[in-house]
Amino acid sequence: MGAVMTWAAGNMLTIAGISGAIAFIIILLLLLRPDIRQVPLSRRRPFENESRTAVTVAAERLTSVIDKVAARRGHSLAERLDIAGVKTPLAHVVILTFSAMIVMVALSLLMGSPMFAVLSVPAIPALLTVWISLRISKRRANFALQLDETAQMLAGSLRSGYSFPQAMLTVGKEASSPTSDEFIRMSNELRVGRPLSDAMEHTARRMESEDFAWIGQAVAINREVGGNLADVLDNVAHTIRQRAQLRRQVASLSAEGKLSAIVLVALPFVMIAMLSLINPTYMGTLFTHPVGWVMIATGAGLLIAGTFWLRKTVEIKF
Repeated sequence: MGAVMTWAAGNMLTIAGISGAIAFIIILLLLLRPDIRQVPLSRRRPFENESRTAVTVAAERLTSVIDKVAARRGHSLAERLDIAGVKTPLAHVVILTFSAMIVMVALSLLMGSPMFAVLSVPAIPALLTVWISLRISKRRANFALQLDETAQMLAGSLRSGYSFPQAMLTVGKEASSPTSDEFIRMSNELRVGRPLSDAMEHTARRMESEDFAWIGQAVAINREVGGNLADVLDNVAHTIRQRAQLRRQVASLSAEGKLSAIVLVALPFVMIAMLSLINPTYMGTLFTHPVGWVMIATGAGLLIAGTFWLRKTVEIKF
């Protein structure tokens, strides 16, 4: 019986190693592909048949299922990647995520840590979600910081004799990212017949920018009642500038509380790492004994609750 268990364990480790190697090779191939950021052939040449392998079909079906599940939560995964400014195709992101999960599970099994193998399955998608959310937050913050300059650039273009669509195209060419990306998107939407107010409202929702919604409302009102839109945009830019100054003051006042929250959240992980280096045998029991697994699960739950509580404590709305 012992020989059978040893043989099964050896085969499991072999399978885990082979699976991890294959997944790692897939990750390298996708990351090192020169055309990973190019427009797909189906969009460049719609009437030309593109060769599709069984792996491609399976990846497309899996991507479609994941995108539909994510869409039920308000935004599809493809839309969130677009808002985050990620140019990698959705199918590649899904394949990379599942390949990373396989690699982590294989490495955990090879190191004799089945607990880490179980935890890595939900951990990789969770890390991907956090990474996308951080990129979205950073992109929206940069868009808000650039709004003052954007309104001034629109007003200057209008005084130069440009129409508002031409002024938007000028901002798309001369502004920094992400403002340039969003204005180019709006210009392309106007070319295909989308109303200006709808395009600006959609961008305000994408960027979650109340200030840009004001610009859209000012433009919509001006198109109905007339007047000097350049002067209106100057007044809106002044208001946006004052709100940005107040936002920076609030951020400086709450910086100490945020830093304290970061230190408290990172402290358990730092202590685990230090104790693992100082006394690996002492910490190894925590990951190999069932009581240790219960303690890890309890600690993780308390850490998540504490992180949520600290985040709400240092979050200031105005």
